Amino acid sequence: QVQLVESGGGLVQAGGSLRLSCAASGSTFSIYAVGWFRQAPGKEREFVARITGSGYSRVSADSVKGRFTISRDNAKNTVYLQMNSLKPEETAVYYCAADRKSGLFVASDYDYWGQGTQVTVSS
Repeated sequence: QVQLVESGGGLVQAGGSLRLSCAASGSTFSIYAVGWFRQAPGKEREFVARITGSGYSRVSADSVKGRFTISRDNAKNTVYLQMNSLKPEETAVYYCAADRKSGLFVASDYDYWGQGTQVTVSS
């Protein structure tokens, strides 16, 4: 099993940047693929980006390509989401999730979740 804790959320103006962190504990982190999702009030949880255990393969949603970057440091058991040029409509709770399988885009496919971190983008 793996435990996940997100951090780095906060309030930022439109066009600004934030870096989210997802810290893992409890198991060999490098065997887990990690995904970032977000959920705005009244909306379904939405895929943002994912990265394989090795960090070799990364995929981002079309809506964030060129602005968000997912990365990981397995020596620190941490996955990051660098978010640039943020938009007000990206206000949401951001979650990281982990699974031993790779290539997952659907939230329900991930076995392990953090508690989420709030990102608020003001206009």
